[in-house]
Amino acid sequence: MERDPAPEGPIVRGFRERGFLVSDRYVPGGLKLTPDDARDWTATDVATLTEADVADLLAMAPPPEFILIGTGRDMIRPPVAFVRAIEARGVGVEAMDSRAAARAWGVLRAEGRWIAAALLPL
Repeated sequence: MERDPAPEGPIVRGFRERGFLVSDRYVPGGLKLTPDDARDWTATDVATLTEADVADLLAMAPPPEFILIGTGRDMIRPPVAFVRAIEARGVGVEAMDSRAAARAWGVLRAEGRWIAAALLPL
Protein backbone atom coordinates (compact mmCIF):
# COMPACT_ATOMS: atom_id res chain seq x y z
CA MET A 1 0.00 0.00 0.00
CA GLU A 2 1.11 3.49 -0.76
CA ARG A 3 0.11 6.57 1.13
CA ASP A 4 -1.63 9.30 -0.80
CA PRO A 5 0.53 12.42 -1.00
CA ALA A 6 -0.44 15.21 1.35
CA PRO A 7 -2.37 18.02 -0.32
CA GLU A 8 -0.49 21.22 -1.00
CA GLY A 9 -1.15 24.19 1.23
CA PRO A 10 -2.49 24.51 4.76
CA ILE A 11 -4.35 21.61 6.35
CA VAL A 12 -6.27 21.58 9.63
CA ARG A 13 -4.57 18.90 11.71
CA GLY A 14 -6.79 19.12 14.79
CA PHE A 15 -8.88 21.21 17.14
CA ARG A 16 -8.15 22.72 20.54
CA GLU A 17 -10.36 24.80 22.79
CA ARG A 18 -12.19 27.17 20.37
CA GLY A 19 -9.55 27.07 17.64
CA PHE A 20 -7.71 25.05 15.02
CA LEU A 21 -4.32 23.42 14.67
CA VAL A 22 -3.18 24.35 11.18
CA SER A 23 0.03 22.93 9.79
CA ASP A 24 2.45 23.94 12.55
CA ARG A 25 0.51 26.58 14.51
CA TYR A 26 -2.54 27.07 16.70
CA VAL A 27 -5.19 29.56 15.56
CA PRO A 28 -7.25 30.48 18.65
CA GLY A 29 -10.40 31.72 16.88
CA GLY A 30 -11.80 31.81 13.38
CA LEU A 31 -9.78 30.73 10.35
CA LYS A 32 -9.71 31.48 6.63
CA LEU A 33 -8.10 29.00 4.26
CA THR A 34 -7.02 29.23 0.64
CA PRO A 35 -4.95 26.69 -1.26
CA ASP A 36 -1.89 28.82 -0.44
CA ASP A 37 -2.58 30.42 2.92
CA ALA A 38 -4.15 30.14 6.37
CA ARG A 39 -4.97 33.28 8.31
CA ASP A 40 -6.88 34.33 11.38
CA TRP A 41 -10.49 35.43 10.89
CA THR A 42 -12.20 37.78 13.33
CA ALA A 43 -15.83 36.92 12.48
CA THR A 44 -17.64 35.25 15.37
CA ASP A 45 -21.32 34.92 14.44
CA VAL A 46 -22.80 33.28 11.35
CA ALA A 47 -25.96 35.41 11.62
CA THR A 48 -24.02 38.62 10.92
CA LEU A 49 -21.90 37.43 7.97
CA THR A 50 -21.78 39.65 4.91
CA GLU A 51 -20.03 39.41 1.57
CA ALA A 52 -17.36 41.78 2.93
CA ASP A 53 -16.36 39.13 5.51
CA VAL A 54 -15.12 36.87 2.69
CA ALA A 55 -14.15 39.51 0.10
CA ASP A 56 -10.52 38.37 0.11
CA LEU A 57 -11.60 34.79 -0.64
CA LEU A 58 -13.81 35.99 -3.49
CA ALA A 59 -10.82 37.91 -4.89
CA MET A 60 -8.77 34.74 -5.38
CA ALA A 61 -7.49 34.27 -8.92
CA PRO A 62 -9.04 32.22 -10.29
CA PRO A 63 -12.11 32.46 -8.04
CA PRO A 64 -12.79 29.42 -5.86
CA GLU A 65 -15.33 26.83 -7.01
CA PHE A 66 -17.06 27.36 -3.68
CA ILE A 67 -16.44 28.55 -0.15
CA LEU A 68 -16.83 26.17 2.76
CA ILE A 69 -18.47 28.10 5.59
CA GLY A 70 -17.82 26.60 8.99
CA THR A 71 -20.65 27.84 11.18
CA GLY A 72 -19.00 27.15 14.54
CA ARG A 73 -19.84 24.34 16.93
CA ASP A 74 -23.27 23.73 15.36
CA MET A 75 -24.61 23.76 11.82
CA ILE A 76 -26.50 27.00 11.32
CA ARG A 77 -27.70 28.30 7.98
CA PRO A 78 -25.90 31.47 6.90
CA PRO A 79 -28.08 34.48 6.07
CA VAL A 80 -29.85 34.16 2.72
CA ALA A 81 -28.53 37.58 1.60
CA PHE A 82 -24.95 36.43 2.30
CA VAL A 83 -25.36 33.23 0.28
CA ARG A 84 -27.10 35.02 -2.62
CA ALA A 85 -24.39 37.71 -2.80
CA ILE A 86 -21.65 35.08 -3.09
CA GLU A 87 -23.56 32.92 -5.55
CA ALA A 88 -24.24 36.01 -7.70
CA ARG A 89 -20.48 36.16 -8.20
CA GLY A 90 -20.47 32.60 -9.56
CA VAL A 91 -19.06 31.05 -6.38
CA GLY A 92 -20.94 28.35 -4.47
CA VAL A 93 -21.46 28.21 -0.72
CA GLU A 94 -21.36 25.02 1.35
CA ALA A 95 -22.20 25.47 5.03
CA MET A 96 -21.57 22.95 7.81
CA ASP A 97 -20.29 23.01 11.37
CA SER A 98 -16.65 24.12 11.57
CA ARG A 99 -15.23 20.68 12.46
CA ALA A 100 -16.96 19.07 9.47
CA ALA A 101 -15.84 21.95 7.22
CA ALA A 102 -12.23 21.51 8.35
CA ARG A 103 -12.35 17.79 7.56
CA ALA A 104 -14.03 18.43 4.20
CA TRP A 105 -11.30 20.98 3.41
CA GLY A 106 -8.61 18.30 3.73
CA VAL A 107 -10.48 15.79 1.57
CA LEU A 108 -11.31 18.31 -1.15
CA ARG A 109 -7.79 19.75 -1.23
CA ALA A 110 -6.40 16.21 -1.52
CA GLU A 111 -8.53 15.93 -4.66
CA GLY A 112 -6.90 19.13 -5.95
CA ARG A 113 -10.10 21.18 -5.76
CA TRP A 114 -9.66 24.97 -5.95
CA ILE A 115 -11.74 26.07 -2.98
CA ALA A 116 -11.66 28.43 -0.02
CA ALA A 117 -12.91 28.11 3.55
CA ALA A 118 -14.02 30.45 6.30
CA LEU A 119 -14.36 28.69 9.65
CA LEU A 120 -15.97 30.34 12.65
CA PRO A 121 -14.53 29.50 16.11
CA LEU A 122 -15.64 26.27 17.76
